[in-house]
Amino acid sequence: MSDNLRRHHSIKAHLLQLYPEASGRQRQHLSVLAAIISGIVGSRHTNLPNIAAKVPTSTKRESQVKNFYRWLKNDNRDQDYRIIFAPFAAALLSSLADCPLVLVIDGSVVGQGGMALLINVVYKGRALPIGWLVIKSKKGHLAEKYHIALLKQVKPLVPQDSQVIFVGDGEFDGCRLLRRLAYYGWQYVCRTAKNSLLWIGDDRTNFAGLAVERNSLVSIAEAAFSKYEYGPVLAIALWQAPYKEPIYLVSNLTLPEEAVCYYRKRFRIETFFSDTKSRGFRLDKSHLKEPKRLVRLLLAACLAYLWIVYLGTVAMVKGYNKIIHRTERCDLSLFNLGLNLLEHFLNRDMALPAAFIPLDPRSF
Repeated sequence: MSDNLRRHHSIKAHLLQLYPEASGRQRQHLSVLAAIISGIVGSRHTNLPNIAAKVPTSTKRESQVKNFYRWLKNDNRDQDYRIIFAPFAAALLSSLADCPLVLVIDGSVVGQGGMALLINVVYKGRALPIGWLVIKSKKGHLAEKYHIALLKQVKPLVPQDSQVIFVGDGEFDGCRLLRRLAYYGWQYVCRTAKNSLLWIGDDRTNFAGLAVERNSLVSIAEAAFSKYEYGPVLAIALWQAPYKEPIYLVSNLTLPEEAVCYYRKRFRIETFFSDTKSRGFRLDKSHLKEPKRLVRLLLAACLAYLWIVYLGTVAMVKGYNKIIHRTERCDLSLFNLGLNLLEHFLNRDMALPAAFIPLDPRSF
């Protein structure tokens, strides 16, 4: 059995096993999804001809590409997210809910002129996707209404009574967004601009007015933020390594050091973007332009990513990391470990485990 066939068979069997009562049409839908996931992993690309080249089929490659495009054109994208992806995301969040859930929001270019906005949950050294939307936009900030729309998408997935810390860069300091986060009972720490308005009692200033010096931190509790005087908030000015100039944060946490610690986790989502773009699946090189198509492509790409990270956790728990990498230490990310373990299993004709929820991080 070829590597392409084994990879495809493993993913397809797992998906169909999860939905035993699926109708014939639904099973066909899942089969195409499995083929796209398998092709993304096999080709390390999200361009449809590249995907089709790594999918075992008796049909012509161009026919397979058209089949994939029909799947991407399907208008049931919201239903697919709720039925197919959301259960995995909810189970992942539940498995991590014993500790504070750190949710990171950020945007990145996908396809041709699409801006993907994602919320990921921090897991070990990575940030795993739990929700997304795509807007037709050049690189730049998206309107606050999109931030809130995505927040509403992922909120039902979060276990009740879990502690949530929402982390965002400077784009995500809108008062409507912060107010909704507080309404959910979530904590947040988001970057803001140095000229953002700050009210300390009756005194009006801005974050630059905190006059933080190098290698230090300045914080103001019970402040009000922006022209809307939203608050009370914790205002922070930080100038420490690795930052070459001061950064400014707004939070509803109590301790500034805790807020800074959580904010540093924001960079975990950058590893997701590099894994799914330059180092992995090249989402930015897809020729798709229509946001609806890109949303569905992300469904397959995110499942592919979760599968590879799952394999990385298998490597750590089962000790394969010492076989496929170094014995004394592991310098590879879970994503790269997963890719290496997949090659190891394929080369040795071993069974391919398939799952879209990484193993408990406390097990390794």
